[in-house]
Amino acid sequence: MSNVAVVGASPNEERYSNKAMRFLKEKGHTAIPVAPRHERICGAEVHASLRDVPHEVDTVSMYVAPARQETIIDEIVERAPRRVIFNPGAENPGAYERLETGGIEVVEACTLVLLRTDQF
Repeated sequence: MSNVAVVGASPNEERYSNKAMRFLKEKGHTAIPVAPRHERICGAEVHASLRDVPHEVDTVSMYVAPARQETIIDEIVERAPRRVIFNPGAENPGAYERLETGGIEVVEACTLVLLRTDQF
């Protein structure tokens, strides 16, 4: 399985990012919460930014609105994960070319649906 950074993770169990954290774990992935204002989410240590994640990151699951993504996109390019999943509401077509130029696959999809349908 893979390491998945959930950018915009929330401790609120009603938020899709939290549901994704739990479902990723259930499916055997390592869910790494990335959020600047929390210490633990779903039992995992939270990292303030992608730069702070000490593990290799295979996939970034994006739950942050495009208006707040500029620094995050820079961090993604630096980390060079295999892919970024832009969940509904986080789509950012203006960043896709930069990511793809860096060899990063861009996916517009819902992480929960991908997991549920075995397309993750």
